[in-house]
Amino acid sequence: MAALRTNIKMFVDSGNRTYLLTTVILSVIFAILAIKRGLRILQEWKFARLNHCRKPLVASSGFLGIGRMISMLSAMKKCEALELIRSWHQQYGKTYRTSLGRTVIMTIEPKNVQTILALKFKDFELGHYRNKALAPLLGQGIFASDGEIWEHSRALVRPNFVRSQVADIKIYERHVAKLIANIPGNGQTVDLQDLFFRMTIDSATEFLFGESIDSLSVGSQQSAFANDFNTSQDGLAIRVQMGPLMVFHKNSAFSKATIDARRFVDQFVQKAIDYRNACGDKKNASNSLDQQYVFLYELSKETVNKTVLTDQLLNILLAGRDTTASLLSITFFILARRPDIWAKLRENVLGLEAERPSFEDLKSMTYLTWVLNETLRLYPVVPVNTRMANKDTYLPVGGGPDGKDPIFVPKGQEVFYSVYSMHRLPEVYGPDATEYRPERWENLKPGWAYIPFNGGPRICIGQQFALAEAGYTIARIVRQFTKIECRDTRPFKEGLTLTLASKNGTKVALTPA
Repeated sequence: MAALRTNIKMFVDSGNRTYLLTTVILSVIFAILAIKRGLRILQEWKFARLNHCRKPLVASSGFLGIGRMISMLSAMKKCEALELIRSWHQQYGKTYRTSLGRTVIMTIEPKNVQTILALKFKDFELGHYRNKALAPLLGQGIFASDGEIWEHSRALVRPNFVRSQVADIKIYERHVAKLIANIPGNGQTVDLQDLFFRMTIDSATEFLFGESIDSLSVGSQQSAFANDFNTSQDGLAIRVQMGPLMVFHKNSAFSKATIDARRFVDQFVQKAIDYRNACGDKKNASNSLDQQYVFLYELSKETVNKTVLTDQLLNILLAGRDTTASLLSITFFILARRPDIWAKLRENVLGLEAERPSFEDLKSMTYLTWVLNETLRLYPVVPVNTRMANKDTYLPVGGGPDGKDPIFVPKGQEVFYSVYSMHRLPEVYGPDATEYRPERWENLKPGWAYIPFNGGPRICIGQQFALAEAGYTIARIVRQFTKIECRDTRPFKEGLTLTLASKNGTKVALTPA
């Protein structure tokens, strides 16, 4: 019995020692963390004070921002997220801090946007979660990377788009002619948005790969790629919205479509690599591949890394297709409801003697330019964007009771900027800022309050290509048809994935000239 009591005492003493040791270790760890946190708070306070920062308005969002997150998810389901964000800015101001599951800064102040995208470009990046969300399809391409990887991508891609700005406009005509052939001439309803997305992927693949997938042609076998590309893009949008929770995104259709889309592009990449390797001198190769300008062949002169080439092609394809198709779809959605604008636009187009306008002709058509600007103002292709601070920094305005003081932005802080809301600021665009009125562009100079193609070093390098293709397509359709009729009276409903389109398409009827 005595031995049993001794054993129990030894066990208890041993347990007490383990408990005390564990307590001491945990106490030391917590103390170190507390000290580090305290030093960090002091560091942030000193930085904020040095730069005269004051706190922005805080918009209440409930416990962990759950209430605001529920509102956002509900609005997204109803296709009303952009207007919800705009209503928040109307309530809380141009810049405020809130929670969407994590603390974020929301801003539509042009000075702040200019600072993020240009003046303090190196203080901000896309952020790890966004790049990771896009990686399955886009890899480390120009629109899904930061830092040195992005700089390398930009250096590879940019020379090719400088060349494309003065490219022969015949590439547009081939695909616009096919599009027009798909428009019924008997008053039958057609969804132009579907045709525009097919046309732009056809022209983009010809420009990028040297061979169009020809999805506008009846019975095209390669148009399966367009479906894979769409399915994969929808999955990317969900991953971006989920952020750190994207690990729980499991979708077999998304995975298969992504693999198939990359495999489809790989075959063109391999063809270019095989040719360049066979030639030996990649810089001065001369062959039938070089007789027409093809983005891939030019890019393969700089690198024959298959992954790099595939990444860049898919990134440019995403931007090239969606930017132009979205712009065209929404423009014709509006034209079908505004016969006054259609009439003025047609008069502008018919003022040219040439049936097929040149690049210079497109630049000279003032009203056409105003129409494109106004569509991009009210319906920017990328209506909401984000950046994450990669170091302690600050924005010039948004702090203090009047919102005129700088605000501190700590390292790791996300900043959301709604281009959609900023493009509708009454102080910039007038009391009719929400009205579609192309004439406002006669004297309007909005500066950083208008960024349809982003701004700063990451400004869209293909914007002239997109505007030229959109302008040419509009001019050809407007000349070919005398009248456009709306066949769906529902108001515009946002179809928001990575880019903005019309949720209900662009259903119209066109009367041939």
